[in-house]
Amino acid sequence: MYTKLALLIDGEWIEEASGGSETVLNPATEQALGTLPHAGKAELDRALKAAARAFEGWKRTSPFERGNILRRAADLMRERADHIATVLTLEEGKTLPEARGEIIAAAEFFDWFAEEGRRSYGRIIPARIADMRQTVTQEPVGPVACFTPWNFPAVTPARKIAPALAAGCTCIIKPSEETPWTTLEIARALTDAGLPNGVLNVVFGVPAEVSEYLIRSPIIKKISFTGSTPVGRHLARLAGETLTLATMELGGHAPVIVARDADVQRAAELSMAIKMRNTGQVCTSPTRFFVERPIYEEYLEHAKAFIGKQVVGDGMQASTTVGPVANNRRIMAMDDLIGDALSHQARLVAGGERIKAPGLMYMPTILADVPEHAKAMTDEPFGPLALVQPVDDIEQGLARANALPYGLAGYAFTRSAATANRISEQMQVGVIGINQMVVTIPETPFGGIGDSGWGREGGVEGLESYTVRKYVGHLHV
Repeated sequence: MYTKLALLIDGEWIEEASGGSETVLNPATEQALGTLPHAGKAELDRALKAAARAFEGWKRTSPFERGNILRRAADLMRERADHIATVLTLEEGKTLPEARGEIIAAAEFFDWFAEEGRRSYGRIIPARIADMRQTVTQEPVGPVACFTPWNFPAVTPARKIAPALAAGCTCIIKPSEETPWTTLEIARALTDAGLPNGVLNVVFGVPAEVSEYLIRSPIIKKISFTGSTPVGRHLARLAGETLTLATMELGGHAPVIVARDADVQRAAELSMAIKMRNTGQVCTSPTRFFVERPIYEEYLEHAKAFIGKQVVGDGMQASTTVGPVANNRRIMAMDDLIGDALSHQARLVAGGERIKAPGLMYMPTILADVPEHAKAMTDEPFGPLALVQPVDDIEQGLARANALPYGLAGYAFTRSAATANRISEQMQVGVIGINQMVVTIPETPFGGIGDSGWGREGGVEGLESYTVRKYVGHLHV
């Protein structure tokens, strides 16, 4: 099932490269899955040259034909969804149903941008003088470099590759070395769909070395990064040195406000279900829960009951509802944050420790009465940890929700239209869900503010971010 890993450069699958290699592990068993080659300078130079050469032809390929290739790739991804989902679960850990859902969602990004690429409209500006024609058009920015993390190894690359190719850009993507094969399967679907050589190149290696080399290349005209805020700051500085355009989707610490008029059981069960999706390893994961006091204990009871029904285990098992965390870094982070919170008199409602079993299994955890000065209230847990606090009113909930520099996602539950409007206007985030928690789909813009980054992916904005506008003033003489 897990075949040989490779780089994809200029249409060639390269199983051995000059940058060395590393072992890919299954987090459910901590056993080796395969050996991943690392790109060295020679491979990176080749990828850059391929992207530059292919750009000249790809930008002149009609949006109609580019869209046909993207749609064919989406169809292939759906046909191969069971296989790719199995690969994803083996290397990342999430349950098979979650993995299959992610593959289908990734295919939908290719469908959306296949059509949106045909609507990269310009405009005509009325001129001040006779015989002058003023037009504005969108053109592809050029070869782009994309960097993606391990937690969504299908959707996050798709959200970058699809608009880049639809806009007429070529792309070099460096996915996470911990989850390489899922992105390679997307690349295989594109090549099988007829994508010309060099339009998409997939490389792996030492992250800091690869990113610095690509960003500083004069060939790269834009970067798109999804990952932690500290790494994002570093890459933004590198991009600033060469004035390279950048989209940054960084960390989050999503607040949830539960108003006293909400459907308490539904709010508790839905928010905990989304909290434990992908074992809490989601940048938009709800993490800080601010519940009005009259319903606080009732909310905790429903949340605890829901968590008590979850089955933690290997994502390949049909009975599993919560898979392992992806790596030992998450185990150590969870232990540290939970221990610190408990030392500051937080109340343990559920979970709280690693499961003594094979693999990187951690109990879904709820902490109540977590004080503001606990480390977990400011450091993104990125794991199966929910932090719950009582608040006196919506005003206090908003103040606490907005207390951090992060501003990616936020959520609220209320039956009041006035309360919903107030929260949607005053919560300082890039995306917000009211009485539901789906905040990113292909046709809507996704991104944060503050320490959660800048720029948008998805929607018409996602396509525009890979283009530059050109003004032409033509006087007919």
